[in-house]
Amino acid sequence: MRPSISRWRTSHEPVVANGRSQPDSITLVIHDSLAWRRIINRIGPIALLVVLGLCSGPGWAGDKAPTPVAGYDAALAKRLGADERGMRRYVLVILKTGPTRMPDGPARKAMFAGHFANIERLSKAGKLALAGPFDKDTAGWRGLYVFAVDDVDEARRLTATDPVIVNGEMVAEYHAWYGSAATMMIPEIHDRITPKTP
Repeated sequence: MRPSISRWRTSHEPVVANGRSQPDSITLVIHDSLAWRRIINRIGPIALLVVLGLCSGPGWAGDKAPTPVAGYDAALAKRLGADERGMRRYVLVILKTGPTRMPDGPARKAMFAGHFANIERLSKAGKLALAGPFDKDTAGWRGLYVFAVDDVDEARRLTATDPVIVNGEMVAEYHAWYGSAATMMIPEIHDRITPKTP
């Protein structure tokens, strides 16, 4: 019987040998042992191993590394803590009306001054990506934080430094959240669009 060598196949064309599908790669399929001997005699065993190694490598199989999208900034992604989807983990904190309202007066003003100073401190430390109040809400929702932390326990520790929590003016509710790493740029952009008081 005349030995035959199949054509080269692309990485998308399955080859079935002995009833089993072979892995996706460019494969030289030899149907007769006589063909093996003739090839080895012609090119030598070492050369054959080199050829087969090249044929089965990822470069031949079309398994090329993904080409970065135009405009992708790897350094920025790393700085923001982005994963392969451009996302990262956060903890969303909902601030609600607490059991103890601080009476109007200097103490209340000092409490809220400390509240805003705490927000500024956590933002500059890179822990707080977003904060802001809700409009008047019948359910008692007062504001929110988005902390750039991996777990709720750390968010609890950071929230516990807020004077409105310490004084019982507000209570916090915690939710793990997965969102765009670009959220981390909000404080930086906010500073650039806020007029500075002389």
